[in-house]
Amino acid sequence: MTTRFSHPRFFVLLPFLAMLSGCSAGVTTFTSEVDSDVETLSSRVRVQDGASRFECRASSSGQCHYTLYPSACNGKADCELAPLQRFAVARGESRQIDGLVDFRPCVSTRDAKVGADCQPAASVAR
Repeated sequence: MTTRFSHPRFFVLLPFLAMLSGCSAGVTTFTSEVDSDVETLSSRVRVQDGASRFECRASSSGQCHYTLYPSACNGKADCELAPLQRFAVARGESRQIDGLVDFRPCVSTRDAKVGADCQPAASVAR
């Protein structure tokens, strides 16, 4: 007599077991770390289940300044899409925004406009 273990049933249980253990599919994490003689910055952005949490772990200015660009910009300087949002989070604090997906964060210690490549925006007279 041969006993068979049904692998398909086991694989169906894997996502459920992962959820019970605190794991979740579809998690994206962005980290920014700068530690120099001029400035210090440590930030983490975690996107999971339709919620985005922005954590300002350290900032020599006392705040992490975020500019969020659509993912479609792909970090290209010549992207003409406007930022989705700009805001600041105090050092040691966090902010959660629900429903925000498909973005690329730029973070800085300074409240200055940046392009989709996260570099200081060039001043252009129009």
